[in-house]
Amino acid sequence: MRILYFSSRECWPLNTGARLRDYHLAHQLAQYAEVSYLGLRMHNDPPAETIPLSAGLHAQQIVDKDPSFSPGKLIRGLIGPMPVTLLNCITPRATDALERILTSAAFDSIQLEGVHLLPYVKTIRRLSPRTAIVCDWHNIESEIMRRYASSTGSLPRRAYASRTAALIENMELRLLRECDAHSVASGRERERLLAREPKADITTIGNGVDVAFHTDHAIAAASPASAPGAGHLLFVGSMDYHANVDGAVEFANQVWPLLRMQPAFAQRKFVIVGRKPAPEVVALAQQPGIEVTGTVPDVRVYYRDALAVVVLLRVGSGTRLKILEAMASGVPVVSTRLGAEGIDVTPGQDVLFAETPDEFSRALQSLVDNADLRQRLVSGARRLVSAEYDWPILGKRLLEVHRRAAERMG
Repeated sequence: MRILYFSSRECWPLNTGARLRDYHLAHQLAQYAEVSYLGLRMHNDPPAETIPLSAGLHAQQIVDKDPSFSPGKLIRGLIGPMPVTLLNCITPRATDALERILTSAAFDSIQLEGVHLLPYVKTIRRLSPRTAIVCDWHNIESEIMRRYASSTGSLPRRAYASRTAALIENMELRLLRECDAHSVASGRERERLLAREPKADITTIGNGVDVAFHTDHAIAAASPASAPGAGHLLFVGSMDYHANVDGAVEFANQVWPLLRMQPAFAQRKFVIVGRKPAPEVVALAQQPGIEVTGTVPDVRVYYRDALAVVVLLRVGSGTRLKILEAMASGVPVVSTRLGAEGIDVTPGQDVLFAETPDEFSRALQSLVDNADLRQRLVSGARRLVSAEYDWPILGKRLLEVHRRAAERMG
């Protein structure tokens, strides 16, 4: 079977949740099929890094996007019909590359990563009318935009985000109808999309984690001689993403001061790990006990000695790979319900939920006071990710989606 994996991003290096999902799904498909990868690169990113040969991909090509969110695109996105998030992914270079690939080889199936690539469906249907198109939804983009609109305090941003959400919803409905099959990251998202288009073929392929990579042995081997500090609290994510910025700032300003007053936390650190920290995140390092690392060579070193991973998220959508990584690494997770959305967790068994600063403070204190609770969370979370969220398990499910879609095409 030949599959073209077409994404709106590079899948290397593995420093964002979206890249992790792309890389691991492409890698798993490549264990059973001949997979070619076509990705789009942000014009201002560092030079594209070659995807490791260990990914097993048959061919790889990265194409530069045009500058995103230019004044012209923002205006066109406002007046519609196509939102700016899709306009950012339209470039003649990508169309040319796609046409070259489709005219030089025959594919059984093409995987599109999300609604941003909807404008390329027409090209695929023209050049490869018998090729199945499978759309993988990392999240529901219109839902993210609506949640952002409801949370921002800026009236102009709220108005623009609300208008953009409506336009994205129209594009999502087209995508549901024009693709042959779909995969989504959670059952909740599947139900929401089926309510909009009941005839769509939608399969839940959750976000995953490389369980073996995050075992105790692998974490110890990552840095046997040093660690960033035992018992720290950890916040992990792309720190230029507005939902992560909001969560880190909220925890630092509202929860961390409460914890610092407790003897058990007086000497601990709150460590924020992730690429491209926004200015307001960088500024948090001026507060006592807070460390902002930026990009790190290996996040497992930070998981190794963490007391807990905190996931204080109030906006956003989709499922958080950071939670799955923490669970595989044997680190308890304290999260808002929205933060753990889409993951089949059981409170008190494999995760602790908290919403307010006081609830976060009490939950984290309980991990210090109650060794049995901590061990129960670690054991329960490891069982969950090993049984349901390991990438090889998810890759086999996705392969079956492609096979069924290709068989229907004929």
